[in-house]
Amino acid sequence: MFYDQAKIYVKGGDGGAGAVAFRREKYVPEGGPSGGDGGRGGSIVFVGDEGLRTLVDFRYKRHYKGDRGDHGQAKNMSGRSGTDTVLRIPVGTVVFDDGTGETIADITEHGQRVVVAAGGRGGRGNARFMSNTNKAPTLAENGEPGVEHWLRLELKLLADVGLVGFPNVGKSTIISKVSAAKPKIADYHFTTLVPNLGVVDVEDGESFVMADIPGLIEGAHTGAGLGHEFLRHTERTRLILHVLDISGSEERDPLEDLKIIQDELRLYSPVLAERPVVIVANKMDIPGAEEHLQRLKEAVEGSREIFAVSAATGEGLQDLVYHIAKILPDISAPQILSLPTEHRVTKADPDKRFEIRKEEDLFIVEGPEIEKHVKMTFFDREASVYRFQNILKVMGIDDALRAEGIKEGDKVDIAGVKFDWV
Repeated sequence: MFYDQAKIYVKGGDGGAGAVAFRREKYVPEGGPSGGDGGRGGSIVFVGDEGLRTLVDFRYKRHYKGDRGDHGQAKNMSGRSGTDTVLRIPVGTVVFDDGTGETIADITEHGQRVVVAAGGRGGRGNARFMSNTNKAPTLAENGEPGVEHWLRLELKLLADVGLVGFPNVGKSTIISKVSAAKPKIADYHFTTLVPNLGVVDVEDGESFVMADIPGLIEGAHTGAGLGHEFLRHTERTRLILHVLDISGSEERDPLEDLKIIQDELRLYSPVLAERPVVIVANKMDIPGAEEHLQRLKEAVEGSREIFAVSAATGEGLQDLVYHIAKILPDISAPQILSLPTEHRVTKADPDKRFEIRKEEDLFIVEGPEIEKHVKMTFFDREASVYRFQNILKVMGIDDALRAEGIKEGDKVDIAGVKFDWV
């Protein structure tokens, strides 16, 4: 089964905690602080792999967590950093943040590396907090939490040539005859439900990749008949082969089919409609095909190359392959097209560093910055609590709580940690 979509959860490893320690050596009175820093957490990294063709691996395992960094130690020894978790991913995959819809990465090259969930930095040990006014700090930080989110992966095939056309026009038969691909072939609509890739070998060791895109129907640009599922695979093809049933064997007019599919490509993406196109008039072995072929040539008037073929008998396919191999080197690789409207995201950076909301006598403070400070604070150490109180004052949270009418004894909740207001 071909899998071209997946949803996974990734979390970078948390940083290790900083240490609180002091030198305890003979003949070294009042040794200074020597607590080392924690190690950085391991990140989740995607690496493009041109040898992969599906996202099937992510259907069986959906959760990935990075290694945590080791804690700092005495004698200024830093903790070991966590090992990055490297996940191989097919070239042609677009990575979205499932919560915001933001595009995180577009894997377009073999070996391309993208960090999708960074590991947290290690907490600082008490040696880092020594100053002229505090020679023996007992303050250290916990490790920073790693980045975590749900990702949506969408695979867009990277092929040189894409076969498009109505269902049952012979696309699968063509790719089975010119390559080693073995798609399902039968005499009914939508036999092909997933894209098929085939490598077409030409003389002198030359080759190109051909994709059999499942049949399109009228209204595909709006999503009809899994239209978006199929159309997105045409975005990265350098050349489009528009396959027509030139015999009209299903009581459809080949010229009308040509117009409908071209309109669907244009409505989905105007840039896609400008892609080089070769028209393949298939089923020439069926009576009535010659008459429709003549009508097609008159309608096109030389604006497009037309190849009359019969996928069933193999007639004309060799000439088509040679023509493709001849023109492909002169066709530049397409630029990555704009994503559909539903994927475009406008992000606004809020002026507020935090927000306060009230639930009965509980004041809830929210914001990434203050929540990170909570997670990196050791609340069982007086020096750490004192530093956290200063952070609240510097950020203006103290004044904001007073403005909201907080009173003695009320509770404050930040990142799930509850405090009594004093």
